[in-house]
Amino acid sequence: MSSLKKYTKLEKSNILVGNGAIEIIYNFCFAFLSKKTKVLIPIPTFQEYETAAKLNNCIISYFKTMNISENLNLFISQIPKNGCVFICNPNNPTGKLLPKNQLLEIIKKAKKLSTFVFVDECFIEMVPESNESVISYIKKYDNLFVLRSLTKSFALPGIRIGYAIASKQMIEILQKIKIPWSVNSLAQIAANKALDNKSHLIRSNLVIKKELNYLTNKINRLDGFDCIDSSTNFILIKTKKDSTKLQKKLLEHKILIRDCKNFRGLNNHYIRIAVKSHKDNLELVKALENVS
Repeated sequence: MSSLKKYTKLEKSNILVGNGAIEIIYNFCFAFLSKKTKVLIPIPTFQEYETAAKLNNCIISYFKTMNISENLNLFISQIPKNGCVFICNPNNPTGKLLPKNQLLEIIKKAKKLSTFVFVDECFIEMVPESNESVISYIKKYDNLFVLRSLTKSFALPGIRIGYAIASKQMIEILQKIKIPWSVNSLAQIAANKALDNKSHLIRSNLVIKKELNYLTNKINRLDGFDCIDSSTNFILIKTKKDSTKLQKKLLEHKILIRDCKNFRGLNNHYIRIAVKSHKDNLELVKALENVS
């Protein structure tokens, strides 16, 4: 916790550590949402917000958009009263980053309506040259809840450790309902070591910036593939091919892509790829050429 306090520049009372981001999403919904709660979810996005809200019998409405920035006023007009809005920033799977000033418009409007704004920033540290995080605003807006994960940003897959940042009152409630010893000691040690090594993030973002540009340019030149402009370490691609068949073909090249047909708002003509090393990216482009 001391490393997180130093890293976020916030007080311990504003931080909650959990067994991965998923535990925090489910505990948040259990603590603050109910069958009377109206929930607004922009789609396509991470499925677990919907799943967790459904477990609490919430009234869910969806706002279909590939980029909230382009439909900001309409989105704001649909924020429910006494409800909750989920926003993934940058969004998974589109990779779109909502600028801080626009996100604050949403948070301000939601506050007037006594509505929570759950902002998932699990990929925010993997946006090169960005300062769009809203964690510094949690003391100003008590309806703001920010989720982070160390899995992606600090390369700790399988360790299961994430954290949330919110008002002291919200954190106190979540601490009470959290199961004892949800975060194991090995995860805590790994997290402390990772947070003390900011150079990893700097190096990662240099690679992401360069390789994101490389992949986008190369894949857009291929017949039947159209990259959605991304701000982070993955790219959503619209393809004329069937996503499931394409995934199987690429597995023959020992390359695994994400079939995005099960994202609400998408279909079987969308895939998602990760930005990796230049060598890996060369192999991916070559494999896509062979199946195009």
